[in-house]
Amino acid sequence: MATMESLIGLVNRIQRACTALGDHGGGDQAFSSLWDALPSVAVVGGQSSGKSSVLESIVGRDFLPRGSGIVTRRPLVLQLQKTEDGQQEYAEFGHIPRRRFSEFASVRKEIQDETDRITGKTKQISPVPIHLSIYSPNVVNLTLIDLPGLTKVAVEGQQESIVEDIENMVRSYVEKPNCIILAISPANQDIATSDAIKLAREVDPSGERTFGVLTKLDLMDKGTNALDVLEGRSYRLQHPWVGIVNRSQADINKNVDMMAARRKEREYFASSPDYGHLSSKMGSEYLAKLLSRHLESVIKARIPSITSLINKSIDELEAELDHLGRPIAVDAGAQLYTILELCRAFDKIFKEHLDGGRPGGDRIYGVFDNQLPAALKKLPFDRHLSVQNVRKIVSEADGYQPHLIAPEQGYRRLIEGSLNYFRGPAEASVDAVHLVLKELVRRSIGECQELKRFPTLQSTIAGASNEALEKFREESKKTVVRLVDMESSYLTVDFFRRLPQEVEKAGNPGGNPRENAAAAANVDRFAEGHFRRIGSNVSSYISMISETLRNSIPKAVVYCQVKEAKQNLLNYFYTQIGRKEGKQLSELLDEDPALMERRQQCAKRLELYKKARDEVDSVAWAR
Repeated sequence: MATMESLIGLVNRIQRACTALGDHGGGDQAFSSLWDALPSVAVVGGQSSGKSSVLESIVGRDFLPRGSGIVTRRPLVLQLQKTEDGQQEYAEFGHIPRRRFSEFASVRKEIQDETDRITGKTKQISPVPIHLSIYSPNVVNLTLIDLPGLTKVAVEGQQESIVEDIENMVRSYVEKPNCIILAISPANQDIATSDAIKLAREVDPSGERTFGVLTKLDLMDKGTNALDVLEGRSYRLQHPWVGIVNRSQADINKNVDMMAARRKEREYFASSPDYGHLSSKMGSEYLAKLLSRHLESVIKARIPSITSLINKSIDELEAELDHLGRPIAVDAGAQLYTILELCRAFDKIFKEHLDGGRPGGDRIYGVFDNQLPAALKKLPFDRHLSVQNVRKIVSEADGYQPHLIAPEQGYRRLIEGSLNYFRGPAEASVDAVHLVLKELVRRSIGECQELKRFPTLQSTIAGASNEALEKFREESKKTVVRLVDMESSYLTVDFFRRLPQEVEKAGNPGGNPRENAAAAANVDRFAEGHFRRIGSNVSSYISMISETLRNSIPKAVVYCQVKEAKQNLLNYFYTQIGRKEGKQLSELLDEDPALMERRQQCAKRLELYKKARDEVDSVAWAR
């Protein structure tokens, strides 16, 4: 049956896993909230207040850097994990998780080196935490956070803002409602001046989260004691004060074993005339057990909220994994199936753009309804069919023998010259639709969530699509140019049948038609009105052709480009992909490394949280 002690160990494991997965100190907000929901103990005190000695006494090992001035320059998240009796002690750092440290002198050096790596060999500080886990049969399950010591003035080599920077860093931890504050104050200083107590009072005015620790009791002046503080008369907290006797500098210099130091501490309190009656509630061993018991009660009260956050994280992770996609199979058949499914997903989105399910396809209609008519209206027919140009072309067409009735060759040249102008708008319509289709391909690839995993396949599909669109454009241009050429190759006969009637109207209505026509020709053949009438007739014919092409060009473009893109955009790609071997298929499914890393991280988190949920549930049922 699960116990509360196992739950503390579980909380430590979750915190360590969150640390390894980057969920604390810059990780995802959703996951950081889980870290914040897990109770921990922040160790707060002024410089040289004895914080390091308290931590080392709780751990039972000498492992922290020492020196004068500011020694702790980065937060140290210390996670203690109790192991079975007889097992070897070792430590692991979050930044090098697969390396075990069994020599604690090496732990001290690594803390110093890792601190220098961020802050340099200066007296500056950094909020980036160092994560250290210690596994030992001599500790209780506990998470402690050693913070830089509070100070009142900046020393040489430090920024003027160092005092405020340290306080803000400490506040960022102790302000969290799930943070237990271990306020360290030296007994040989007035408690009223304690930096730790002052800060704790501000963030925890009720004192419910604050544990007061008095260090250096053995260094007080003779004839004085700290009973007023320890018994709660000077400053009362919700929890009892605990007195600690630190190792002396001489003991530190002699490398006195921490276990021996614990024994000396017990002997000091047991034999002290001032503190003998409190000896059972004094010392570092009692402090560790007191914090552990309190942590148990806090975790017990937080089980519902912790469970809720874990379930929320699981839901978010599963949704993100679905979004990122599951890992790809290794066999060629499954890979080919995956590629074809991804192509179909892209093709579906592309068709939705064309059919109106998504925006963009309406731009093709805009080409036909706006750009093409505007281009047709701008054609230079006025210049081509001016009186001067008509006279020039008709005269050149007549040659040495002027026309007798109607200048048929002149008409044909004028009409053919006019029809050539239609090639430009026709080809421009093809190019405009081609650009729209290319943009829709680009947009469809970007909107296809399944494809985002595979940048190589994205570019391959884009290349194949654009290659197909280029072929469709070539065929479409040939078709629209044929439409223009067909109008040139066979003129509408009804147009010419109207000409004799117009000529007859110029003669005597009751006379001989041939004589009237000859008379009209003799009268008007070189007059401006004659050429103006020819230009007007050609303009009328060209207007009729323009209306015809305005309707037929869009049909040709849609048939040759849009319809083909809907039905056969990736047909050639499909034939090519079917011939590829397993290695080539794997290259197409080569994922973005950042995305692969993200999926692995999510999978690890999901496994962690599911395991945590099971363990939390088992503890909840055991209560």
